Amino acid sequence: MKSICVLGIFVVDLCFMGNRIPSKGQTILGEKHIYGPGGKGSNQAVAASKLGGKVNFLTKIGKDKYADIALNLYKKLNINRKYILKSKDHPTGVAGIFINNKTGENSINVISGASNKITINEIKKNIDIIKNSNIFLTQLETPYKITSFTLQKAKLFKLTTILNPAPAMKILNKDFKKIDFFTPNETEASYYYGKKILNNNDIKKAAKFFIKKGVKNVVITLGSKGLYFLNKEQNFFLKAYKLKKKVIDTTGAGDAFNGALAFALSQNYTIKKSIYFSNKVAAISTTKEGAANSMPTKKEMSNIE
Repeated sequence: MKSICVLGIFVVDLCFMGNRIPSKGQTILGEKHIYGPGGKGSNQAVAASKLGGKVNFLTKIGKDKYADIALNLYKKLNINRKYILKSKDHPTGVAGIFINNKTGENSINVISGASNKITINEIKKNIDIIKNSNIFLTQLETPYKITSFTLQKAKLFKLTTILNPAPAMKILNKDFKKIDFFTPNETEASYYYGKKILNNNDIKKAAKFFIKKGVKNVVITLGSKGLYFLNKEQNFFLKAYKLKKKVIDTTGAGDAFNGALAFALSQNYTIKKSIYFSNKVAAISTTKEGAANSMPTKKEMSNIE
């Protein structure tokens, strides 16, 4: 089994559920409040680990009660905690999430906290975790200079790299060339493409744009519509996996996809099988509340298959 290094943030998700998401200046009466572990990097590490992956997580947290939530979870899931840095000066991050009970849709405000204070020097001191892994997965919630530096190092050490470009922000041309798998959603793809994606033809054009940028494999996730995949050898649309259960909460579905993709590649699945598997994992994650809690386990996946 190949090992996975995930760089990203941990935050505690504070989830507020109601019949609608409040608009600007509006106060509504919600129905339920839950909290639990979140942050894209953490969610993706959890997703890969729950599927049976060998996961190393590189992040920075505070020394507070929220940090304990992270450490207890990683211990339970056997995620390597050696490279989780602790700050006495900055708190562990939090995210406020509004969830529409009727549709599962959400809106999110992330306060990254200590994880936004990780430095290049700290990465250099812990570079072995990247060097000794096979798959490198990251997002854009950590400072961009950290993302750029680690992508460069991961390719220098010949790792397979996955960049989930969320939240969308400028990516340097030199960094596009270091990405083996680029996994934007429809909104993020529009941001980088520079044009609004309105139909399937636009999706194809956007994917080709990323290939020309130097990306090896492009996966544009389309929510309930599935996804589109493109590399120099193959391309296909894949519909969302048909669920027997109702969609409850889409929070973390993208993270489930990316964590599952890292896991599948670590198992030497073919690219096509990896994409199909990840699509299924993402769909199943929407049938539970929360982010980390919703990630399917290896047993759940084998029962479904």
